[in-house]
Amino acid sequence: MGKLDGRIAVVTGAAMGNGEGIARVMAKYGAHVALWDISDKVFETAKAIQSEGYKASPFKVDVRKFGDCKAAADDIANKLGKIDILCNNAGVTRMIKFLEMSDEVRDFHFDVNIKGVWNCTKAVLPHMIEKKYGRIVIMSSVTGPMVVNSGETAYATTKAALWGFTKALAIEVVKDNITVNAICPGMIRTPMVENAAREFSPDDPEPILDMIASTIPMGRLGNPLEIGELASFLASDESTYITGTQVVIDGGNSLPEVPTP
Repeated sequence: MGKLDGRIAVVTGAAMGNGEGIARVMAKYGAHVALWDISDKVFETAKAIQSEGYKASPFKVDVRKFGDCKAAADDIANKLGKIDILCNNAGVTRMIKFLEMSDEVRDFHFDVNIKGVWNCTKAVLPHMIEKKYGRIVIMSSVTGPMVVNSGETAYATTKAALWGFTKALAIEVVKDNITVNAICPGMIRTPMVENAAREFSPDDPEPILDMIASTIPMGRLGNPLEIGELASFLASDESTYITGTQVVIDGGNSLPEVPTP
């Protein structure tokens, strides 16, 4: 038996990257995974998971729109009877210095990274409260709460805000047998990280990615499936006494007091 057998899981931003990794691992452990994403690629990803014999349902959802989130959540609950797990993974980043950033790009970060989490949680939470069971996993980051680079002001602000959201929501819903925890990834090899590397080296981002990996104590970038393993643990009954906290998964990158020569 898998540790998520019989569970219904919603994973946002599930078309690719960490979201795809989370969806694949949760499906492997027995969950019926509902993949939410604004990209049409969500249908391709769901089909790939289904082809491996697992349960996956795709939904085209813009997390910036509460109506989209509520419609998808209600549809899942009506058809499958419940929602046990919500993984708020959808997120965006643009590397732009503070005084050069337009209000539109600032709001893009806030709308997806903060309001998106708010909307998805508000849409799903009533179904969890009704069943007196739930596991909410929120994708924060080491960026913002712990470390930061130039050009990450908007992104860092949103990811730090999710720590506060995690703690405040956890204390509100603990009486309903619902846990809320955050994951704080470091450098994971996702399309987001690869695109950031291409900004520095459009023709060949691999040397940039290799350079980043060389600064990490474990000597490599993380894999989205490793994020999936952590998310699945927090979404399972193996973590019943954990709530309102944040777990760092960064290969030790935030450990050095000074950069390694």
